[in-house]
Amino acid sequence: MHFKNYTSFIIALTFVVLYQSCFAQTTSNSKNSSLFFIPEILIGKTLEANTDFPETKLQKNLFFSLGQHNLNTNKEWAARLNYPKTGISFGYTDFGNSENVGHAYSILPFIEFSILKKRIDGLNLQIGFGSSYMDTQYDETTNEFNRAITTKINWSFRSFFYYDVFKSNTTDWRFGLGYLHHSNGHTNLPNQGLNSIAASVSAKIDGKKEDISNFEKPTFKTKSQIYFALRFGLGQNVLSQKFNSKKEVFTITASAEKIINNTFKFGGGFYYRFYEHYYDYINNNEVLVQEQFPHYTKNPFGYATAFGLFATSELLLNHVGFEFDLGLNIYKPFYKIDWKLNKGYSYETSNNETVEVLGELDWYYEIKRTVSARMGLKYYLWSTDKAPKNNIYFGAHINANLGQADFTELSLGYVYRFDLKEKN
Repeated sequence: MHFKNYTSFIIALTFVVLYQSCFAQTTSNSKNSSLFFIPEILIGKTLEANTDFPETKLQKNLFFSLGQHNLNTNKEWAARLNYPKTGISFGYTDFGNSENVGHAYSILPFIEFSILKKRIDGLNLQIGFGSSYMDTQYDETTNEFNRAITTKINWSFRSFFYYDVFKSNTTDWRFGLGYLHHSNGHTNLPNQGLNSIAASVSAKIDGKKEDISNFEKPTFKTKSQIYFALRFGLGQNVLSQKFNSKKEVFTITASAEKIINNTFKFGGGFYYRFYEHYYDYINNNEVLVQEQFPHYTKNPFGYATAFGLFATSELLLNHVGFEFDLGLNIYKPFYKIDWKLNKGYSYETSNNETVEVLGELDWYYEIKRTVSARMGLKYYLWSTDKAPKNNIYFGAHINANLGQADFTELSLGYVYRFDLKEKN
């Protein structure tokens, strides 16, 4: 079972989910959910993704953002987070080398927090997570030194600090400094990813400027709930540049712990994964299995699996959840072959023979084999603000070995909440 547009489907779900979070709820209380827009100019530097990466000049970006204030008495999550702003950014990026690195066209839903308000008034942190279309990719013949991007559709991430330099009745002039990232989530190789640092000048223009100091903040009781959750995931990745076709990763997890104030969720659980690429490599008795791991053929299914423990944290924003997991692989035997294939290299001899050198199982291999991570978004069918006993969600995530992408995943989950406990 293969999906040619799998990544595109996940990214489309991401956009729909965050559009719902950012704008669909404004009609419930438009009085305290005024809209704003931000034109922004950025300049920066595209960092080298690999050895001999094409030379780049000054990076240039244009962004236009639509957002809303969340001064809504019905939004408990907004009150708990001191009323952050949410919205969607549309961006154009010229990486400084049109021929070899090209341009990006991005859509990034965002959330923006006011930080250190008592010490530095006007300082904000904005985090955006979405997708981008890249018009230039790696090609082994015509663009062999750009090993950063190999697909047209990619995940995008943006993290910026903004400082309000000057404020008027309708406009906040801002200076920004931050980081941008683009990659495909290990759905095609090579995939070094494009990383950039940039500075920006922007103007936040409000149709009706809201002053949070004059807003009558509601009082919510302190509450908590124990929960139990099940998740079924369908992921997709490639094994190596030689085995560069997309195949599936199947996941099952179970977790439990606590939801605090209908906004913060912390828990832990167990995951099981089956990698189709691993199974096929063993079942086809490929070279490394023949030469170094012949015993894998006695149980291809078992050696193509992985399981472990994970800790999870999640920010619940009504129908939307931002999730980050950190895990411990207890069992992932095939990663030895995965590492050898992907950390090796090849070269041509004087006799025009290709020699392949395998990656070594060093200390860094041990860390990456052991530590897993997962980051992404969820959309809950029923508002988490109402603390429903039963809820179902759809999710889109990137899974990683430490900080390197492992597979892109679409998931379906179920959450059961036990009795709510409130404190006066």
